[in-house]
Parts: sequence; structure tokens; C-alpha cells
Amino acid sequence: MKPRIIVTGAAGLIGRYCVKSASRWAPDWDVRGLSRADLDLTNHAAVERAWRLLKPDAVIHCAALSRTKDCEQHPNLARRINVDATAYLARLSKDIPLIFLSSGEVFDGRAGWYHEADEPNPLNFYGQTKCEAEQLVLQNPRHTVVRIVLTAGTSQNGDRSFVEDMCRAAEGGKRVTLYADEYRCPLPAGAIARAIWELVGKDESGLFHLGGHERLSRWEIGQALMPWYPELQDRLVKGCACDHIGAPRPADLSLNCEKIQARLSFPLPGFRSWLKDRVHRGVDLWDYESTLS
Repeated sequence: MKPRIIVTGAAGLIGRYCVKSASRWAPDWDVRGLSRADLDLTNHAAVERAWRLLKPDAVIHCAALSRTKDCEQHPNLARRINVDATAYLARLSKDIPLIFLSSGEVFDGRAGWYHEADEPNPLNFYGQTKCEAEQLVLQNPRHTVVRIVLTAGTSQNGDRSFVEDMCRAAEGGKRVTLYADEYRCPLPAGAIARAIWELVGKDESGLFHLGGHERLSRWEIGQALMPWYPELQDRLVKGCACDHIGAPRPADLSLNCEKIQARLSFPLPGFRSWLKDRVHRGVDLWDYESTLS
């Protein structure tokens, strides 16, 4: 029998890509995806029953309340999902590998190109919950934390990736303001899923940063996408982070990914090179399985 691995957040962006790409990148695993509809991770009794039934040999924990605005407006819910549920999963998985998807939002964004050894200093409540959850997960030397930043792809309901958010707003007749002084290192969900599966295969543990090798402003990201999404034409507005109203947003969350890159069999792509490669090869921009070779 194949060893069994559970993927939480299977209806979310990265969880869905992990499940869908498993037949290619993890053929030796029996992959069980769990969405919120399948299991309420804040119900510890239900989670324990599911663990006894499924008897997993490893866990990829992608489920989260990940929108900054939602976390600010519902801090108790954010803590239950992002911290308490993660801590409980880590306890249930004390004897097996667990990979926890965290965020570059644990940093304040004042420096950029963050290494794993750099000190976290979250500016918003979402980042705070991820920072607390990381500390709990890493108490177990068999467990792994992977920090990501900005993910592109297609989700089940078309409402999880930043590309989908932009296109939905543009199609609704709204203008999309993109800050020219806010920097990220975006990476397609397909590349993230492949990297996670490779970590599983190598039984790696510890803390890793996972992002694209290009540091781009939000405005540059929008400009790169415009040729492939005509609905964005005349809808993108160049803005400044100094005009932002709402929860604090880190200015520069570019990540140094040398540590994880040394363990991967493929080069982590830059965002613009990914787009060009998709067109050159005639494949969907965000397909589940292909990555740069």
C-alpha cells in the first residue's frame, strides 16, 4: 500500500494545485485532499476522528484564513484557523512529517530579499498569526515551514489568486490600483506545488523561503499580465503605497530562496520568464503540472 498524505485546504489555491499535480509529482503517495467542507479544522474532536480514520503518514497543511482584511476584521476566527488549528495538527502529527505553508507577511517589508535567519516582525494580524504558528510547528524537528508571498493560478471558484482578483475587479468595471513602490517575488502555484512535493520526497524539514527570482513591483506585475488579460486594459492605475488605507502592508517582501533552490531539481522561475515560457510552449499559463525545466 502507498503511504498516505493529507493535504488540508484542498479547495484553496495551493492545496488544490498540490492535489491536482500529485499524479505527476507524487505518484508514490496516496493523496487525500481535505477542504473546509470535508473537515472543520477548528473542531478538534472532528479532526482527531479524521486522523484516526485516515492514519496519515505525512501532512501538507495549506488551509488558512489568508486575506489580510478578513484577519483584521475577524481576529478571533483568524487565530482559531491560523494558529490553534495548526498547533493541533502539529500535535496530531508529532511522529510524522508535516509541511506548513506560511507567509512572507511575517516580515515588516523594510529590507527585502529576506533570508530564513532574518528576524520576523509582522505588521498586520495575518502576519502575526502566521508567525505564531511557525514557532509552534518548528518545535518539532520533523516538521517544515515554507514561506511564500504572492501566488498566481486558477482556483476552484475563481477567487483565490491575485490574478483572479484583478481580473474580477476589471470585469466588474472597477479600476485596479497597483502600487509602484510595493515589491513581491510572485510565483505560480504550479511551481510551488512541485517544490512542496520535492521537499516531501526528500523528507526535508526546517524553515524555507519559496518565491520567484524576480523582484517586481505590483505595478510591474500588472504590466506583465496585461498582454494575456485584455480585460485589464485601461483598468490598471499606477499608485503609491503612501496612499494606502487599511491594514498595514509590508513594502518589500522579496525572499532569498537559495536554501530551497539547492534542494530542488528545477530552477525557480521569475514571473515574467514564466509567462514567456508558457506562450512559447503553447500551454496554459497556470496549468497544474508544467514548470520551467
